[in-house]
Amino acid sequence: MRLRGLELPNRVVMSPMSRYASPDGVPGPDVVGYYARRAAHGVGLVVTEGVAIDHPLSVDHPAAPRLFGADALAGWSGVVTAVHAAGGRIWPQLWHQGPMWNVESTRLGVRTPSLRPSGIWGPADGTISIPAEAKAAALPVTLPAGDGDIQDVIDAYGRAAGAAKRLGFDGIAIHGAHGYLIDSFLWSFTNRRDDGWGGDAERRAAFGAAVVRAVRAAVGPDMPICLRLSQFKMQDYRAVLADNPDDLGRLLRPLADAGVDLFDGSQRYFDTPVFDGSALNLAGWMRLLTGVPSMAVGGVGLDKARGPARHIDDSQTATNNLDRVLARMRAGEFDLIAVGRSLLNDPCWLERVRTGQPFLPFDPANLQRLT
Repeated sequence: MRLRGLELPNRVVMSPMSRYASPDGVPGPDVVGYYARRAAHGVGLVVTEGVAIDHPLSVDHPAAPRLFGADALAGWSGVVTAVHAAGGRIWPQLWHQGPMWNVESTRLGVRTPSLRPSGIWGPADGTISIPAEAKAAALPVTLPAGDGDIQDVIDAYGRAAGAAKRLGFDGIAIHGAHGYLIDSFLWSFTNRRDDGWGGDAERRAAFGAAVVRAVRAAVGPDMPICLRLSQFKMQDYRAVLADNPDDLGRLLRPLADAGVDLFDGSQRYFDTPVFDGSALNLAGWMRLLTGVPSMAVGGVGLDKARGPARHIDDSQTATNNLDRVLARMRAGEFDLIAVGRSLLNDPCWLERVRTGQPFLPFDPANLQRLT
């Protein structure tokens, strides 16, 4: 598959997954080996874990990698070199937590600096999947982001993208999902503004579109740009970005017009319909509504066990559900499939698929280590 100037050797992508294994934000030799092993076993594209951009409120975890500072950039240079030597392609996922920055203090009622469109991070009591009627009790916990604050972070995305290009990354992925910064502008619950950055769907999409344009200006015409979006949020797994296809289309079209080359539809399970009356998943609707290629993700190679409070990180049995993946891809629902925990569990996962070997048993302990 070709995306702008990049040729992908196959349609399997390593999904971004935070590892928190980069002390002081600097990727070391273990991180180099972690990514290179997946590329060596045939994954067509590696998308890194979320990487902090050069903004003081970007990411609050001390071991999350960053894409600024000479030491961190040198670490990423080693990662890119190793992935390319293994025959792989790699994109960084640019990440700003937005309302989720230092959220533990927010839950305790401490007013902390943050970047939030309307000062709100999520449900008032900090619980997950609370009833809709309880959300009305949410109160502002910080001041709304000012125009200067917003421009500063847009510029920071551009700087990060420029650094990634200089390091030799093959494209740019942007985290716009799961209740983080871009999603908080898209989501009507956290964005209650009535200016150029909020109001109707098109204005709620303006910040994400501005980020995409800044990234494009930094990387030029040949590098593809991917944007991850989701219905669910870390603040509330049952939240929805859009209630129906028309609402989703109004959010997506400004983003597509800004220059997104690939939409990444993040779901807990790839084959869960997102709207009544259609079997399409989120990636399928993205592709249908915009004509832009899309990528699906969620539970590939894992058990189908479900539940309203169940998270994909829970222990699950390894299973081969690729027949459903392939049927949907062949029907044109989406173009790429991203694999997360299965590849984390076993770097050789794709090689096993190709050679007809059974999957290794899923080992939850692998979620806590790089190897």
